[in-house]
Amino acid sequence: MEHRRVALLLPGQGAQRERMAAGLYRPGSVFAAHMDAFLTALGTEGGKLRAQWLRPAPNPVLDDALVAQPLLFAVGHALGRVVRSWNAGPGVLLGHSAGELAAACLAGVFDERAAATLLAARSHALTGTGGGGMLAAAAALEQVTGLLAGLPDGRAAVAAVNGPRQTVLAGPVEALARAEARLRAAGVVVRPLRSGHAFHSPEMRPAAARFEKYVARVRLLPPRTELWSARTARPVDERQAREPAFWAGQLALPVLYWPALRALLDAHARGPGLVLLDASADRSLSAPARRHPAVRSGTCVVVPLLPGRTAGTVEDEETLDAARERLAGEGLLA
Repeated sequence: MEHRRVALLLPGQGAQRERMAAGLYRPGSVFAAHMDAFLTALGTEGGKLRAQWLRPAPNPVLDDALVAQPLLFAVGHALGRVVRSWNAGPGVLLGHSAGELAAACLAGVFDERAAATLLAARSHALTGTGGGGMLAAAAALEQVTGLLAGLPDGRAAVAAVNGPRQTVLAGPVEALARAEARLRAAGVVVRPLRSGHAFHSPEMRPAAARFEKYVARVRLLPPRTELWSARTARPVDERQAREPAFWAGQLALPVLYWPALRALLDAHARGPGLVLLDASADRSLSAPARRHPAVRSGTCVVVPLLPGRTAGTVEDEETLDAARERLAGEGLLA
């Protein structure tokens, strides 16, 4: 009997939540061991990051990419190690933005120590690039681009395609304000995202160039696990995995998360299918998958690893235990 494959979805900027997965941070756990290893590798900054992570809500410092992105990487990577400790794979990895770096680390493109170096370098590369922002629009890509055609400066760029009707824009604050006005006038629901940077837009090209110099110092290897890229919406090949520009350039290029997830689900629309493990604290990564025919038919299933809201130790542990039990029920624990 063939079993479903396990695919792990890893979040990026915007999915951060106060104390996300903190209930799993207990002495002796696999999760804590990998969180501590990463935070220790960051040196003095790691101690500050731990304190910022464990602060109760409200915690506006999480809006800062220099805090949110290393934490998103650390939590996603540690959850991936927990799944691996169950002998459940994952056999497929897909990350959104900073989550793509966590996916690459889990796939063996670079090791955990190199990951700490890269996340610190990514933060350094972002210095001086603030002043922009990001805007989520509840509309399809084609509708958004059509409505924004002809705006005078054109600096509100498509930064991400997160779902069939989930498009994100990024750019300077003034350009986003004009784009927001145009979209609202057309009846499109929009909301600002928790970001002070114009990620995945041309505004980030200088930061991407700086980051590439750091990535070039790291040993990059072919992925040992099937690794999908939200930059190309295809699996990462050996050549791409070894190119510093491939990993650094994502800072200035759109995130094609929904096209990647849709292609992955299309590839498994007939049995045995996939178990999609959602590592996001807001369950945003699996939300668009629920509308895909492969999930609606039951061929592929969605399983959250976190409660989907700010929770405590009990909720965090219960959700993770339920995921493990679901995988056991699927016959996926070796």
